[in-house]
Parts: sequence; structure tokens; C-alpha cells
Amino acid sequence: MSTVAPSPFQRSEGVVGWVSVHQPVRPQWICAGCGAAWPCRTRKRQLVAEFTGARISLMLHLSAYLVQACEDLPHTPSGVLHARFLAWPRSAALRNE
Repeated sequence: MSTVAPSPFQRSEGVVGWVSVHQPVRPQWICAGCGAAWPCRTRKRQLVAEFTGARISLMLHLSAYLVQACEDLPHTPSGVLHARFLAWPRSAALRNE
């Protein structure tokens, strides 16, 4: 059974915000919004905007997802998961898209 993974970090009660449709579907780790590997290009852009000025918080957020993905995708090489979850925020390509 596939489920949309909840954020590993929950917002405080009373916080108003939007929820992206580009959430991970576990255990495949595909995007619920577009079907691409998660995080998809759209979600990456949203995360960069959401965590503007909070790079460490973004990396901690993504690290929590990485741990979940490692549990769900045990046969995927760690370097592939690292690139998928943690390497892209440093990528100049994302900033230029």
C-alpha cells in the first residue's frame, strides 16, 4: 500500500500555511503531484522558497526524509539517495532553472 509521507516536522498548532500537492508517496518515493522521483523539480523550488535564509533548517528537513527513504529503499545505493535528497540544494543548476 502506498501512502503520502507526512512531514517529519510538524507545524505548531495555529500556524496557517499552504500544503503542496508535491508530497512523497511511500514506499516508492515518487511525487503525488507529478509522478516524478521525489523531491521533484517543483517541490525543490518550493522548498528553497519555504526555507529562504534557513539553509541549515532545509538540510535538517531533507535529512529526516533521507532517513525515511533509506528505510523504504534499502537496495538503492546510498550515493544515489544522498544526491537525491541532500546534494541538490548546493546545485547551481537549481538556482538557474
